[in-house]
Amino acid sequence: MKNALIAFIALILIAGGAYWYSNQRESAQNEALPPQEVVQETPQATTTPEMEDKTRTTLGQSVGGRDIIAYHYGEGEKEAVFIGGIHGGYEWNTVLLAYELMEYLAMPSTVIPAGVKVTVIPVMNPDGLSKVVGTTSPFAAADVPAAQDVQISGRTNGNGVDLNRNFDCDWRATGTWRNTPVKGGAEPFSEPEAEAVRAYLEAATPEAVVVWFSAADGVYSSSCGGAASAATKALTKTYATASGYASHDTFDAYAVNGDITNWLAKIDIPAISVLLTTHTDIEWIKNRNGVRAVLEAIVADE
Repeated sequence: MKNALIAFIALILIAGGAYWYSNQRESAQNEALPPQEVVQETPQATTTPEMEDKTRTTLGQSVGGRDIIAYHYGEGEKEAVFIGGIHGGYEWNTVLLAYELMEYLAMPSTVIPAGVKVTVIPVMNPDGLSKVVGTTSPFAAADVPAAQDVQISGRTNGNGVDLNRNFDCDWRATGTWRNTPVKGGAEPFSEPEAEAVRAYLEAATPEAVVVWFSAADGVYSSSCGGAASAATKALTKTYATASGYASHDTFDAYAVNGDITNWLAKIDIPAISVLLTTHTDIEWIKNRNGVRAVLEAIVADE
């Protein structure tokens, strides 16, 4: 009996020793292994480049290689297009107005009518704007030189062409600006800026196009080789009534060949020229009211 008890105790001691040795060996092996790398999940982005691209379209590049960009707000089959800066730095206030409209459209409180897409092309002539202001990004009026001759120098594009003489309605190689001859380009749409905007508008076939100029304090209908269409006259009246600008059936201060809005009339797209009162003010409230009225009229005309 005594021998059996001694054998049992010895067995327990041997088993315990084996268990201790096994644990020690495993611990030593673990210490010899390199530490495991902690992998953290990267949160998924809330937006993707593809999603962001849906709010803006690069239409093309200027003579100087600057992007001409269209910004889009709202969704729908009916589209309204607003264009600033066709005369670059000479009419820089039209660019500021376009940027102000973009800020307004991006506000959560702004209601764009259902079924309507709003497109803003704030700078159609980025080379001319950059020549005067030094940038094509949003800027302040205080950034603009006061000298009138500096402003005039930014009216044309990098080839010295007046872009509002380069569209295909009564086009001429040499046009007129007031009493001054201006270049209309080698042929209609010879300039990359005009061709880029042409391609977009022809593909989009918008319900209405508003092009901002300065300065004559009025809203002007478009036409090419005849009277303005009923749709264009209605657009003119809508914007003028809401904004308080004077309404005109045509611009007759001097002959304008190759005008963008007249070319749009030629391809049956209602378009108007809105000429601000001065070369410095954006007259935001007036133009905001005009924009609102145009969007509401597009929805009502169904």
